Amino acid sequence: MSAEGTAVKAVGEGHSRGYYIRTVIFFAFLVFLYGPIIVIGILSFQGPQGSLMFPIREGSLIWFRDVFDPAYAGDFRLPFVRSIVLALIVMVITTLVSFLAGLAFRRGFKGSSIVFYLVIVSLIAPPFLISFGLGIGFTSLGLQSQWWSGGLGAHLTWTLPFGVLIMFAIFSRLDYSIEEAAQDQGATRWQRLRYVIIPIVAPGILAVALFGFTLSYDEFSRSSLVTGTGNTLPVEMVTVRGTAARPSLYAVGTMTTIFSLLIITGTFLSLYFLDKRRGLLTGGRVSESENYPKNPGGAAQAAE
Repeated sequence: MSAEGTAVKAVGEGHSRGYYIRTVIFFAFLVFLYGPIIVIGILSFQGPQGSLMFPIREGSLIWFRDVFDPAYAGDFRLPFVRSIVLALIVMVITTLVSFLAGLAFRRGFKGSSIVFYLVIVSLIAPPFLISFGLGIGFTSLGLQSQWWSGGLGAHLTWTLPFGVLIMFAIFSRLDYSIEEAAQDQGATRWQRLRYVIIPIVAPGILAVALFGFTLSYDEFSRSSLVTGTGNTLPVEMVTVRGTAARPSLYAVGTMTTIFSLLIITGTFLSLYFLDKRRGLLTGGRVSESENYPKNPGGAAQAAE
């Protein structure tokens, strides 16, 4: 037997059958996860005579320009702006409410278990029924639901439970002794929050903000019946898909995917520099005066 054959046999004998099964399952998972994104990205570069299917007929950027053409039935400019604005509003509300909920549940209060289950229950409710119920509610009040009213409420039913759960996990790991040490040094409740709690949980706050933005930006099913006369980008894409489907839909998908990746990259870079500033990556130490005032109690008295 040749040396090459011996080497191949040695590699083959080094792994069990289960190893290969798990490897196949893992790569199949990657194909299902990223395959559609890659296919849509390729098809978005179809030529003028291209269709929604393979093969590629010439290569061009014409469908990317078509996205911004107001003459096209699916003018995605305003839906894109609405989705961005709505996602930013949802991100701010989700981050603020989740952070405050984490603080409240950390201390505990009467009826906290009931409130917790009420927050989580919207996750298991069918999204279409939530959208349908919100639409009926606005109609019963004689109001017309819009993307900034009914759409905002629908998105919050999706993002808030995730944000609260993430903040619960973050606050459960927060060491009480750190806050108590600051209290012993004379820090007020606000100073403990500003100089102790928020810097420690800041990576979690950024994670909740990212989660809230991306979930809202891509949301369709919960807002499909409550956006009113102004569709968000996902709702507009589904509408156009049924009436005037062209490769420009793929161009929109490619651009929104790149946009989402830029948002995620920016968030991870923020986390990186935040950890680096705190000395968690380099092993360095940040001076106490940089993160905390030398005498919190004295600073408070001076402010008064």
